[in-house]
Amino acid sequence: MIIDIHTHIFPPEICRDRERFFPGEPTFELLYRDKKRSPLSTDEGLMEAMDRDGIRASVTFGFPWRQPDLIRRSNDYVLEAMTRYPNRLLGLVCLNPELPEAIEEGERCLKAGMKGLGEIALYTPLTGGSWIDRMGPLVELAARWTVPVLLHINEPVGHPYPGKGRQPFWEVYELIKTFPTALFILAHWGGGLWWYQLLKREVRQVLEHTYFDTAASPFLYHPQIYDYAVKIIGSEKILYGSDFPLLPLGRYIQEMEQAGLTPDQQAAILGKNTQRLLGWPSI
Repeated sequence: MIIDIHTHIFPPEICRDRERFFPGEPTFELLYRDKKRSPLSTDEGLMEAMDRDGIRASVTFGFPWRQPDLIRRSNDYVLEAMTRYPNRLLGLVCLNPELPEAIEEGERCLKAGMKGLGEIALYTPLTGGSWIDRMGPLVELAARWTVPVLLHINEPVGHPYPGKGRQPFWEVYELIKTFPTALFILAHWGGGLWWYQLLKREVRQVLEHTYFDTAASPFLYHPQIYDYAVKIIGSEKILYGSDFPLLPLGRYIQEMEQAGLTPDQQAAILGKNTQRLLGWPSI
């Protein structure tokens, strides 16, 4: 069973006329200005791709808009998609941690049936306060509901590209350490944070409840990353995420095979780990 833990969907009106939503949303414009490189999809488009690739289920979410009404519209659309495709789509609450309404919106959507927070991202420098100050209340919310938090984390070095933020790596680690029982999923291989489990002290224990998804991996890393990650953290801590509609399933399977992963390791990454972690969908 294949489960994609990292997909994005947008309401039809945004997919039809994205330029209309650029004003007041510089990050959205930066990421989605180029229609060829940055496609948008509705839930129907996601379902078509899932059926084509044999994907049993997907976890999906919207975008961390700056405007509260767009946050609410996107989350409502994900809730509607969950209703249209029960047991195929599971929604996470996408929030902007800098908005004062974030906690209230998170509560609303979790009560309505969403099963976690994500993808939570800060693409630009904070307007005030620390990263932990902004993210901490959201993690507390998720911990109260015993649901995961999926964080956008990227590598702190290398070439710049749209969507590459400057999250302070130390504060990411401190956030996880501050909430030792919270469940974290770090997108985009967590920017390589898992590598530090090679340290003899502390890190392995701090990251005990932290998982890493593969979103955008073919764009960022050589296929050997799968081999290294399996050796350091184990295949059971890696979750297949496509960053749909960015890349299809086949690109990921090809790189897992190039890295020499066994069929059992591939099966764990492609779905078994996520099914066990979320208890969804029913087998």
